[in-house]
Amino acid sequence: MEENERYMLRALELAELGRGKVSPNPMVGCVIVHDGKIIGEGYHQQYGGPHAEPNAINSVDRPELLKESTVYVSLEPCAHFGKTPPCAKLLVEKQVKKVVIAAVDSNPLVGGKGIRILEDAGIEVVTGVMEKEARVQNKRFFTAIEKQRPYVILKWAQTMDGFIARKDYDSKWISNAYSRQLVHKWRAEEDAIMVGTKTAQYDNPKLNVRDWVGKDPLRIVLDKQLSLDSKLALFDQSIPTICYNLLVEEEKEHLHYIKLKPDFSVSDILADLHQRKVQSIIIEGGSYLLDKFIKSELWDEARVFTGKSQFETGIPAPKIPLPPRETEDIMGDRLEIYRSGN
Repeated sequence: MEENERYMLRALELAELGRGKVSPNPMVGCVIVHDGKIIGEGYHQQYGGPHAEPNAINSVDRPELLKESTVYVSLEPCAHFGKTPPCAKLLVEKQVKKVVIAAVDSNPLVGGKGIRILEDAGIEVVTGVMEKEARVQNKRFFTAIEKQRPYVILKWAQTMDGFIARKDYDSKWISNAYSRQLVHKWRAEEDAIMVGTKTAQYDNPKLNVRDWVGKDPLRIVLDKQLSLDSKLALFDQSIPTICYNLLVEEEKEHLHYIKLKPDFSVSDILADLHQRKVQSIIIEGGSYLLDKFIKSELWDEARVFTGKSQFETGIPAPKIPLPPRETEDIMGDRLEIYRSGN
């Protein structure tokens, strides 16, 4: 591994520490190197807080070394005033010698402007070092910017004989306790989680984070005719929740009823969530809702658990028209990861 890649790998490792904490901002890591030695590190720790570059600069014990240092950053330094000052101008102010960037920011507010600020100040800039890895790490951010919708993750558990629930819609428990804990970890990493009417009615899910430490996602339910019992856990107003429906537009504390047009599609829901700065969403079912996203080709990733039980009859699990990219054993459950596109 060459020198640039070695330090950029460290920047990506640091960026990962911000997962689940910085959305709708991207995860970013920064490493400062002087004479072959790391003298500063930082990452974007919390939405609204300092970005990776100032955190790394503030960690340097001898600031006078910055003028002879190379800064490795996993995403192009920002060029605009948001909740914090522009990082590109900070690097200019510190007169760093060189900046190595993994991925160029496709946000129109940045989009090459940060690089231009650095180069106009006479700072050497190198781009594209571990770009693919950086884009994968921030696939939620890039999807929101480039596709104008959230990154969509489909998730379900199915029996060995291919059912997602029994005929009475009971689905407990297809996957094991380890798989269920992993699902709670995933919830803490994404912005939102969505279920359909029948899943809400028969499972009465809380859709919060329990067997893991992290923030609760925005809860979303599709209940076209508002047929669900208001006493369900989803409507307890403990967590911000959206109910998409065809009848009313109403906002209560932590509970927002949003009226859809009669001929709505799942793309309308994704467009509305994009306007609300939701960058990622887990679709947890049921089969009807999951199929809507699959048939609309509006999904990016599917995570499918296959447990050891068999129902013999019931509600068939959705079908992904692609082979899995990855397969993993979760203490006896099989987890398959599918990805749409390349």
